[in-house]
Formats: sequence, structure tokens, C-alpha cells
Amino acid sequence: MKIISIRSYSKKLALKKPYTIAYNTYSDVELVFTEIELENGITGIGSASPSEDVVGESPAHTLVNLQTEFVHRLVGRDIRHFRQLVFETKKHFHHLPGTQAAIDLALHDAFGKYLGIPVVDFYGRKIKSLPTSVTIGIKPLAETLADAAAYAQMGFRVLKVKTGLNVEEDIERIAKLYERYQHKLTIRVDANQGYTIEALRQFITGTRSCAVELIEQPMPVGTEKGLLVLDDATRRIIAGDESIKDPAAALEFSAKPQPFGIYNIKLMKCGGLLGAQEIAGIAEHAGIELFWGCNDESILSIAAALHIAYACPNTRYLDLDGSLDLAEDLVTGGFRLEEGHMMINNQPGFGITKM
Repeated sequence: MKIISIRSYSKKLALKKPYTIAYNTYSDVELVFTEIELENGITGIGSASPSEDVVGESPAHTLVNLQTEFVHRLVGRDIRHFRQLVFETKKHFHHLPGTQAAIDLALHDAFGKYLGIPVVDFYGRKIKSLPTSVTIGIKPLAETLADAAAYAQMGFRVLKVKTGLNVEEDIERIAKLYERYQHKLTIRVDANQGYTIEALRQFITGTRSCAVELIEQPMPVGTEKGLLVLDDATRRIIAGDESIKDPAAALEFSAKPQPFGIYNIKLMKCGGLLGAQEIAGIAEHAGIELFWGCNDESILSIAAALHIAYACPNTRYLDLDGSLDLAEDLVTGGFRLEEGHMMINNQPGFGITKM
């Protein structure tokens, strides 16, 4: 079944409300979409939302790449060879994970629709559902508590709280959240590289009684060895995010002693499902758990992450709330939320419909 056309375009979408992390504030997001049409009329859709701060690729760069001669030469190729096409794409667009992800996702979606099955079933479904965390940015205590109350009212049971600007304020926010919601909400923390080892130790000590489930990327990329001064039990709840960009990084940090007991996998860091699967396999053999994350993204790429996450036996945590931040989207479907749990809709491909 041959590919007959490929079309890519971008769209800037507003967020429902701005949010702040340790190194930036965001009020909108530019997403890139790729549509791959087959000769039987099936169209697979991919989407990319790379973070230039993390991977060095902007959405504008992604769109230019998707309009090059290499991509046009995929027309006429057979969708049944989609894994080879992904391989060629990753080789050609080396170190450009947003570009890789857009093509990888579109090919997967088209292939799943061609077979008439969800992508997760092609790889083998290991997990039925897990709760996703929802994110509270860095903000004053009163606003943090108000956001937590709103999310609890909506049925979510896991919070991910951004920290990393002021460790004393971070400790106060987590302590107050735990005091108020210890029987209702699980708390995770994401410092976005904002701590030194001294600040991290201060945070750990100050929140020791707060049952923090995990701490994501507490220290800057390049300082991972500094985490080795922490005891084994503490490192088991430290998740690598910006440090785990690709399979090579996953392999490097899998050697013992391991700085991270958890790997955060984002399709926009590793270039799509096949890159994610490589990282997941390395982690599984190293005894490292998986935490699936995202940027602000379309329902499409969130659904894609959910499919490959549920195909990996060492998946333990989800942080796939990126599409919930969007004031609008170009697709619908993909998954449903029930009391914060994410469930695939079991339609072919990624189960999404273009609006």
C-alpha cells in the first residue's frame, strides 16, 4: 500500500492559562502536523512540539525539515515498510527529534489504520490504564492550593508540582499541599534542573514527611554524577528527564551506580515511538521504571505516547496532561479520562479524528 502524498503545516495554539517553570514562562505553543495519505484513502497524522530549550530544535525548524526533498521522496514508498522509513528518517534527521517524531507518528497512525488495529495492539498491550498527573506551575502558595482544589474537584488524584526557583518556598508549598490533601492526592515534584545538590538535599529533608512520590530532574544536565552522593533509596525516586534525550543517554545512565531510578520518556525528546521503545528496553533490563511525559502537545501526540507507554511492561507513571493545557486543538479522540485514569479508545491507529 503506497504513500501518495505528504503534507505538513504548523499552528500556534493558545494555552488555557500561562504557566511558569524554573527557566521560562509559556502562554501559547506552536505545533507542527504531518499528514501521510495512502492510495486507499487512509490518512495518518503525526504531530510535533519540540522544546528548543531541551533539544535545540524549534517548531519552525521542524516545519522546514518536513518540507525537504527527503520527505517528498517518501511518496511512493510502501506503508508496510514503515519501520524502515522511520529508520531512514532518524538517520537523515539525526539529532532533530521533533522532525523524527512528526514522521514516526504519522507513519504509525497510517499503518495502524491500514491494519485496522490500535497501534498499542501491534506492539502488544501490557497495561490497561494508569492515572496521569496534572501539573501546577511555579506560583504563590494560595494559587497552588487553589489549583490543587480545582484538579481534585475534576477527579484527578496525582499532582506534579513545578519547583526549582526558591527551595524554601518549594518546601512550604509541598508541605501545605500534603497537609491539606494527603488522603486525596499523590504529590510528584519537577524541579526542571533548578537545584544544586545542596538545595536538593534541603528539599528532600524538608519534605521527608510529605510522601513525595518522585522528584523529576532536580539538577542540571551534566551534573548527574552529583546525585550519586544520595542513598540508593532516594535515587530510586529521582527521575531523569532532560538528561534522558535519547537511547545513548539512557544506556549511559543505566550503568551502576545509577543516578536515576526512573526515566522520563517524551516522544519529542527521542523522536517518536521507535526511539521511545529503545529507551524503554534499555531501562527494563537495567531495572529502571518508566515515567511518560510530554510538552504542551496535541491530543494526537499525547495519544501516541499513551499507546507506546501501555506496550511497555516497566511503565509505572504517566504525566500526559499536555493536551489539557490547550485552549484548542486540531484533532479529537485518542483516549478518555475517568477519575484521572487514561484509557485508549481502541480505534485503529491512534484513534484520533481531525476536526
